[in-house]
Amino acid sequence: MTSKNTSLISRFPYLRQDFAASLVVFLVALPLCVGVAVAAGVPAELGMITGIVGGLVTGLMRGSSLQVSGPAAGLTVLVFEAVKEFGLPALGVIVLATGLLQMTMGLLKLGRYFRAISVSVVEGMLAGIGLVLIAGQLYPALAAKAPDSGPAKIVGLPGAFWDAFGDGTAVASLAVCGGTIAVLLLWKHVPAKVRTLPGPLAAVGLATVAAFALDLPVATVKVQGLLGAVQPPPLSAFGELASVGLLGTVVAFTLIASAESLFSAAAVDRLHTGPRTAYDKELLAQGAGNTVCGVLGALPMTAVIVRSAANVQAGARTKASRVLHGVWLLLFAALLPNVLAYIPIPALAGILIHSGAKLVPVRALAGLWREHRGEALILSVTALSIVAVSMFEGVLIGLALAVVKTAWEASHIKLEVIDKGAGPVDAYLTGNATFLRLPKILDSLESLPQDRPVRLDLSGLHHLDHACRTALENWAERHSAAGTEPVKVTTVKVTAAQAV
Repeated sequence: MTSKNTSLISRFPYLRQDFAASLVVFLVALPLCVGVAVAAGVPAELGMITGIVGGLVTGLMRGSSLQVSGPAAGLTVLVFEAVKEFGLPALGVIVLATGLLQMTMGLLKLGRYFRAISVSVVEGMLAGIGLVLIAGQLYPALAAKAPDSGPAKIVGLPGAFWDAFGDGTAVASLAVCGGTIAVLLLWKHVPAKVRTLPGPLAAVGLATVAAFALDLPVATVKVQGLLGAVQPPPLSAFGELASVGLLGTVVAFTLIASAESLFSAAAVDRLHTGPRTAYDKELLAQGAGNTVCGVLGALPMTAVIVRSAANVQAGARTKASRVLHGVWLLLFAALLPNVLAYIPIPALAGILIHSGAKLVPVRALAGLWREHRGEALILSVTALSIVAVSMFEGVLIGLALAVVKTAWEASHIKLEVIDKGAGPVDAYLTGNATFLRLPKILDSLESLPQDRPVRLDLSGLHHLDHACRTALENWAERHSAAGTEPVKVTTVKVTAAQAV
């Protein structure tokens, strides 16, 4: 071994493992980058650009050493809606603003606070995305045009399937999509040596060969070249930032991309024993990547658990693997762009339908319903709200429901009444007295004997809000007006309460 090779190994001791892992991640990322872009209604190359930036920019930065970033199925629906409403030139502005906002949050060390977001809301968000993604991708699988809204996509599916019968193009397209999904589902059962080829690439590759060999009448990806796809946002597009709707979209991109990336980082940390994620630095890295993607007019990026898990399972040890995967994407897009033109669109639809199904936690929801029905309700309402309304409003509804549930559970109150049959009635309130439990408190107090003196002990309360204090004052006045002794109140430990 030469001294040059020895020096290289000493600087990069895990180069062999990272090189092998980078090839696996590249093969997993390639069909997903293209599929997400096509599903979002933008040129396929824009997905490739985001994957390249995820490797070469975000991949070089600190944060989570083994998670891989790129275009994610979780943002497909939001990107599609944004492009439809504001146009493709404005996409770069939205992604650029998202990146700058993420970088600002990272510098302010706000990354750790994303861990405080209810897991049920995040899972509900992903489930809602999955449902809309599945419904939307069934249309290209049937060689049909998808309606714009989520509810319309779901309502229109029976008619789309009915129209497909007897239509040779639709049947061929559906067969390619179904075959792609079948390969993905059955790939884990093939011999281990064959499984060295990632399932998504194998599925798309087989679908491409079948469509070409059988001369099937199916739509394929349109290609315009990597440089031709780069569309920096024009200065006129920045005027859209004055629009409330566009600013809302930026906030939605930021929250969803950041939450998905940081939750993915937590999941990846459980897969390996290496350095843990620095959440603020990872948020800064994601922001830098999205800023570059915005300047290039590409898709937004997040950390992607599918690619990240493949990276860990392939034996990656350092961030070199994800950087190299970006190099391979760049070389492919630069040297072999025309290969993309042979990929059938229904095969990519099959990839995304399979990905969307993974986002819907059917089994986990059943277990959650048995153990934590409140969390299961939040998950379900968030998902259905996203389908029925939109991504941003659905997430807000989920967050509001989570806050209400937490407030309700935090306001536990207990009233213990000791009545010896004669003399004063002793009532002890313990817990947290908030307006949410006010009806229960008043019902219990008003049921006390009107012709007996009452001693109300509030010293066991941890919290007494203004609404409850006022209500207790009014109740005490009413009870005392009945001709009995004034209500005596003990409020030793409650600073917020006063004698009533």
